[in-house]
Amino acid sequence: MSNSAQNLPNRAEIVIVGGGIVGISIAYHLTKLGKRDVVLLERKKFTSGTTWHAAGLVGQLRATLNLTRLAQYTANLYATLEQETGQATGFKQRGSIALATNRERLEELLRGASMAKTFGLDVHAIGVDEIRRHWPLINTDDVVGGVFLPKDGQTNPIDTTMALAKGARNGGATLLENIAVTGIEQKNGRAVAVVTEQGRIEAENIVLATGLWSRLLGLKQGLTIPLQACEHFYILTENFPDLAPTLPVLRDPDHCAYYKEDAGKLLLGAFEPKAKPWSIDAIPAEFEFGELPEDFDQFEPILAAACKRIPALNDLGIRKFFNGPESFTPDVRFLLGPMPELDRLFVAAGFNSTGIQSAGGAGKVLADWIVTGTPPMDLWDVDIRRMQRFQANRSYISERVSESLGLLYAMHYPYRQPTTSRNVRHSPFHDRLAAEGAWFGETAGWERPHWFGEPGSKPQETHSWFGDASKPRVKREHLAVRQGLAGFDISSYGKIMVEGREALAALSTLCANTIDVAVGHVVYTQCLNPRGGIEADVTITRLAENKFFILTAAGTTRRDVDFFQKSLDATGLHVFASDVSSGWAGLAMMGPKSRDFLTKISGAAMGNSDFPFATAQWIEIGAAPVLAMRLTYVGALGWELWVPTEFARHLFDRVAAAASEFGLVWAGMHAMDSCRVEKIYPLWGKDLSDEVSPFEAGIGFAVDFSAARYFIGRDALLRQREAGLKTRLVQFALKTPDRLLYKDEPIWQGQHIVGRICSGNYGHAVGRAVGLGFVELGGAAGLTESAIPHAAFDLEIAGERFAATAHLQPIYDPTHAEIFC
Repeated sequence: MSNSAQNLPNRAEIVIVGGGIVGISIAYHLTKLGKRDVVLLERKKFTSGTTWHAAGLVGQLRATLNLTRLAQYTANLYATLEQETGQATGFKQRGSIALATNRERLEELLRGASMAKTFGLDVHAIGVDEIRRHWPLINTDDVVGGVFLPKDGQTNPIDTTMALAKGARNGGATLLENIAVTGIEQKNGRAVAVVTEQGRIEAENIVLATGLWSRLLGLKQGLTIPLQACEHFYILTENFPDLAPTLPVLRDPDHCAYYKEDAGKLLLGAFEPKAKPWSIDAIPAEFEFGELPEDFDQFEPILAAACKRIPALNDLGIRKFFNGPESFTPDVRFLLGPMPELDRLFVAAGFNSTGIQSAGGAGKVLADWIVTGTPPMDLWDVDIRRMQRFQANRSYISERVSESLGLLYAMHYPYRQPTTSRNVRHSPFHDRLAAEGAWFGETAGWERPHWFGEPGSKPQETHSWFGDASKPRVKREHLAVRQGLAGFDISSYGKIMVEGREALAALSTLCANTIDVAVGHVVYTQCLNPRGGIEADVTITRLAENKFFILTAAGTTRRDVDFFQKSLDATGLHVFASDVSSGWAGLAMMGPKSRDFLTKISGAAMGNSDFPFATAQWIEIGAAPVLAMRLTYVGALGWELWVPTEFARHLFDRVAAAASEFGLVWAGMHAMDSCRVEKIYPLWGKDLSDEVSPFEAGIGFAVDFSAARYFIGRDALLRQREAGLKTRLVQFALKTPDRLLYKDEPIWQGQHIVGRICSGNYGHAVGRAVGLGFVELGGAAGLTESAIPHAAFDLEIAGERFAATAHLQPIYDPTHAEIFC
């Protein structure tokens, strides 16, 4: 079908750019929400970018709970799509098997299977004999077990896309081919039109589902869409007479391979550890249904391992060696949601070779997001606002995606860090902390100490689901917080300065807690949405009558800057929010010796009456002006010390000069996390989200309902308080000391799953694993909030249940005496 300028409308409510399976799924789901004025534009033919050559796998078990939920929705959608539209899809639910060839991989698979139980995904742990029954052709000499998902499927990507297209057209959407979009017209910070070679279309909302082209298109418009195409390989054998047509998909992640029956042939695909980025600077204008040159040297190690796994491959010829581009992102999660740089512009791209299994779920939730203005579920895993501007840089993205592709099948260890595109963002303390033995991890590009070895050493991280080499070092740091003095580099925290004649009035409408406090006071508060869910979890210090200093987590800085800038602008008041993160560096001095230590190096009065909790003062440490805040995120007496960046090294050297006298132990993010879990300090992105209210999270103390105060979400919280809670954040401590908690472990009460762990770590002060998780109140188990501490709970780890105690107050220092001393 060809199109001309006469086919092109002048305006539409929603314009979608990109006619692959994701863009067409968005159009389909918009029509399901009653939207008819939807126009989709495809530069060439539908599916001609990457959809057409996809392997068509529809797996459901993913690395995170929310990604799994989206994939589960996709499978359910494809199962009914042909019946709904009358268009054949080729969808078959033959199931899938994932193999484990070692203890670590089996633990990962079994933990994933346990996670899946929390929302009813059909998944079973299976042994070697059952694996052979499903796949009798494979060599299982090195296999120790696996998991089977009977409702996983496979589909024909082109046919499935056309079924979605038919459904979208039936719902009133207009889908056009051969319309190349060349730009996005902007006005007053909003996307207002798409510009094409055939004309211009005004739109209220625009969606970029532009796949491989997204990063380069974004850069032309001043937008950050960090993805890059890599070469992706599979082979198709000659006819394989012994191959049953009902075989489940077989994944062999330890050998980077997957297998599926394909019309009497065997398809073998790969996610090799070192990938090849493709066409970094430009994609050929004529690229359509394109294939890339063969590279047998790249694929040969995968094929050699496959011939051992399926010995019959040694006697088969190769009918087709396929190489085609797929786009990958820095963290191997796709990019979804509103662009922070431009209002009314959304993105859905970077699907990391999982576009077929993700398209249904991604299309549904983005359609909901566009229509309602809010995401229908916690989508932080894939929210594009987690990405940083520099991550779309040519050098960064090309190096990182060479690793990203292989990470799909690599071990997803809890603390695994990328090895490429590192040492991009450094705190001023970096070199000094490296000399102290820091092992660095990366968050939002920041190099942050995760833990410390011996001074002068270069510690090596060893990963394991069962505890790694860092555990004794983290214990030392953790106990220094509890018993002595620990120092943390907190320079990576996000810092937002809010100023203006009406700053107080504007900011007050966003904050659940009152910020109309005396200058020098610090307020812990949440910013809510109209549903009462938490959009931001921050501390705010009043520096002057109309000047407020906001601190937030490193990983949510870009999202929070976007939230405050847009929300404050919407008030129409005289107020401005600026990201000042690079201008300030910080150290946190935590532990019972922190008061004496800071008194010694500053000469300031640090006593309780002179420097109360939740206050801030300017003090001097050496020649450095220091904004000291008496706060804690580890549950100990302590202060955060903030300085303009140019004073940072001077501050560090003054701290280091007195370190030995007070036994200062430098500590990393692992110790900070274990301490905060031990004290029930929730973290946004793990325990908190835009679906969770302060009452549900147990932080209702940070909500001020003073009669004269209005804030967004107030009415929703009042309704929730009146109706009672349906869920509550609870701390759990395993009774078994040698098992570890990370996240997503099911919470059992009797015969009922009543929740899952959101954050887990080892509580070194209490000698057992500790986790935070939400528990359903009422429901099948009939739990009440008051009964929780007395009820019997189990936590499921890798298919096995372990008894745990439950706590509404922290298991360590429940009265918080150590903080306020």
